[in-house]
Amino acid sequence: MEDDGIIKSAILLMSLGEEEASAVFKHLTPKEAQKIGSAMANLNNITREKIENVLEEFNLQTEEKTALGHNANDYIRNVLTRALGDEKAANLIDRILHGGDTSGIESLKWMDAPSVAELIKSEHPQIIATILVHLERDQASEILSLFPERLRNDTLLRIATLDSIQPTALRELNDVLIKLLSGTSNIRKTPMGGIRAAAEILNLMPSAQEGSVIDNIKQYDDDFAQKIMDEMFVFDNLIEIDDHGIQLLLREVQSESLIIALKGAQEELRNKIFKNMSKRAAEMLKEDLEAKGPVRVSEVEAEQKEILKVARQLADDGQIVLGGGGDDGFI
Repeated sequence: MEDDGIIKSAILLMSLGEEEASAVFKHLTPKEAQKIGSAMANLNNITREKIENVLEEFNLQTEEKTALGHNANDYIRNVLTRALGDEKAANLIDRILHGGDTSGIESLKWMDAPSVAELIKSEHPQIIATILVHLERDQASEILSLFPERLRNDTLLRIATLDSIQPTALRELNDVLIKLLSGTSNIRKTPMGGIRAAAEILNLMPSAQEGSVIDNIKQYDDDFAQKIMDEMFVFDNLIEIDDHGIQLLLREVQSESLIIALKGAQEELRNKIFKNMSKRAAEMLKEDLEAKGPVRVSEVEAEQKEILKVARQLADDGQIVLGGGGDDGFI
C-alpha cells in the first residue's frame, strides 16, 4: 500500500495539468519522482470528494508557508564568503551545502541499480567507492549486492576508510563518467564516506552478504570492523527508541509488514510494540502473530529492513531518536 502522502501528491499532480506537473517534477529527487510517478500510474477510482479534500489540504498548507528559505543556498554562500573570505568559506560551504559539481553522479541516481552496477563494475574499487558514497544508501546497497563477493568486500572496506574526496579523485571519477553521462571537474574536496556511511549501506544489504563483508573487514582490522558494527542499527535496536518514537513509527508501518517482521524479533521488543498500541490493536496483533504460519527468514529480514528504513527516515526528519553508536551516543 502506498504512503498516504505519496498518494496525495500523486492526486495533486494529476489535478494540476501536464505543464504544471512537469514543472514540479523538475524539483523532485530521483527517489521522489519514482515513488510519485508510480503512484500516479496506479491511481484509479478516485472520488471527487477525495480530490477536493487533497486540494483543500494543499491550500491550507501553502497559506502557512512563507518565502523564507527560498534560494537559501545562494544567500548562505554570499554571507559566508563575505564573512570568511573565499578560501575559509569554501570548505564550510561544502560541508553545509554538500558543494561540488557532481552532475555526472547525480545522473546515476536516476538509473536502476543493475544498470549502475553494470556501468561501474569494471572500474577501480576506489572509484566505485567514491561513486557509491554519493548515492542514496539503499541504492548503493543494492548496487553492491550485485557485485562479485571480492569486489563487494573490497569496495565496502574502501567506503569505510574514506573520510573525504580529494579533487583529483573526483576529477578522475567525472572523467570516467563523462563519456557515458555528463559532468565537470571543477570540484572541491568534500567530506564523504567513513564508518557511518559503510554501516548505513551494510544495514540495507542481505544478511548473508553483510556477514561476508564484516568478516572481510575483520581480517583487515578487527577493531575497525567493530566500530562499523557499533554504528549499525538492527531491528532489535528499536527497543532503544522511546515510547513516543515507537508510536510514531507504528503509524508509518503497514500491519502485515509488522507481523512478518515481529516473527523474528525478541520478546522484549514485541512487548514494547504491544505496549505502545491500543489494547484492542495489541490483542489483534498478537492473534495475527499466532495465526501466521512459518515465514522464510529472508522474508522476515526484508520486512525488518523496510521498517528500519522508515525509522531512519523519521530520525532524519528529527521526529525520533535512534539509540546506538556514534560519538554523541545516537545515530
